[in-house]
Amino acid sequence: MVRLYGSVRSVVRRSKDDWAAIALRALAEGGPSAVAVEPLAAAAGATKGSVYWHFPTRDALLAAALELWEREQTDGVIAAIEREGSPRAKLTALFVSVLETRGPHVELALLTAADDPVVAAAVERVTERRLDYVAALFRELGFAAAQARNRAALAYSIYLGHAQLVRSTPHTVDALPKSYLDEAMRMLAHP
Repeated sequence: MVRLYGSVRSVVRRSKDDWAAIALRALAEGGPSAVAVEPLAAAAGATKGSVYWHFPTRDALLAAALELWEREQTDGVIAAIEREGSPRAKLTALFVSVLETRGPHVELALLTAADDPVVAAAVERVTERRLDYVAALFRELGFAAAQARNRAALAYSIYLGHAQLVRSTPHTVDALPKSYLDEAMRMLAHP
């Protein structure tokens, strides 16, 4: 068989959602600078034209990854937690779900790039949504609005600190006793 135009290469077709998920993984592992069209396309076995078919710019791809992060890691988590019973059960389920997460945390990568306007807007929107949700749970437990907001901020700070420990010293987190979660809940949920 004679090939007139060089070798035949199989190219994988990716959807818009595929590219957003690929970009989100890159974002979690390497921050916003890892969302670069050419390396992502090469790693995915596709052409950069496939990316540009769905996204006119790299910033549009980054925005899609951030929207996916918000949908999955905020809206999706809240929807799952809402299936729990009492406010205390919801808080416990929320803590368990976020404190048992291993692997790259998108939040940590995004916090280091908060000077990027696309990233900053997403981080602010997600942070406010999460704080509002957790504060509402604390209000349902009987805390005044200001106290509930403070406890929500403390809970979110615990989450981010925990994510940093998982990333930097996972053995430290693995060595924590099961009572770690109970202690966090006791500190936050009791008057």
